[in-house]
Amino acid sequence: MSLHESPVSPVSPADLAARVDATVAAVRARTSRTARIGLVLGSGLGGFADTLGSLEKLPYGELPHLPSSAVVGHAGNLCFGTTATGIEVVCMQGRVHGYEGHAPWEVVHGVRTMAKLGAQAILVTNAAGGLDPAWSPGDLMVITDHLNLTGLNVLTGPNAEGLGPRFPDMSDAYDPELRALLKDVAASKGISLREGVYAGLSGPSYETPAEIRMLRTLGAAAVGMSTVQEVIALRHMHVRVAALSCITNLAAGILPQKLNHTEVEEIARLKRGDLLTLLEGWIGAIAEKGLA
Repeated sequence: MSLHESPVSPVSPADLAARVDATVAAVRARTSRTARIGLVLGSGLGGFADTLGSLEKLPYGELPHLPSSAVVGHAGNLCFGTTATGIEVVCMQGRVHGYEGHAPWEVVHGVRTMAKLGAQAILVTNAAGGLDPAWSPGDLMVITDHLNLTGLNVLTGPNAEGLGPRFPDMSDAYDPELRALLKDVAASKGISLREGVYAGLSGPSYETPAEIRMLRTLGAAAVGMSTVQEVIALRHMHVRVAALSCITNLAAGILPQKLNHTEVEEIARLKRGDLLTLLEGWIGAIAEKGLA
């Protein structure tokens, strides 16, 4: 988007809802499977989908209006499958980002589709930079709240009343019960789990040391280039949300080394075991307690 372009969606509310419905219809034409629990699998974290039983993958490129990511580590599949305990889930194996040139309404099209397909509780995951010098690459962090510093909001423009209200409440954007379940499961499995505020920036350049100092002053514990628009869109649709960051690096100025995406992916892969255990346990706990 150039400086002279509007952040408002060029798509009318009716067309926006129709596009989501068209994607849902295309999914329904290929599978009748449903799931009340959904996951967005971020950079290097998509391997969880490949552990599911009865796995069915629908490539984004084969579904109308669902954009595909060109970023390494984002496979680009809508996946249906069952966990080891037999619970049906739907997963986005990768996501698109605003920095790739996608408008906010395109960035959230996938999560809106999952919600329309029946997902009532969705876990959004991401790879993020840690802002606390005491933290280490590989730490997992439950997101308690976010700072939307992208300069955009996916709900800008006429409201799509068929999706949600004009002014959605964000007081508990990250559902307290779903967050508590993540912490309970982690404690029971001996997995260390941090928590904190996530700062969402537009990217794609990593932040400067001065920006990191600003974010720490604002109370952020992690920083990344995704998640906030998806969470806003899901809360607009009254979907319960939890979010988990894999701290893949310490942000600029905290350590002397340079940042690169390859290391981000590698750290995410190294945390695969803990992440799979945590996600499996969390999904099981939600089903047991009837939270979705």
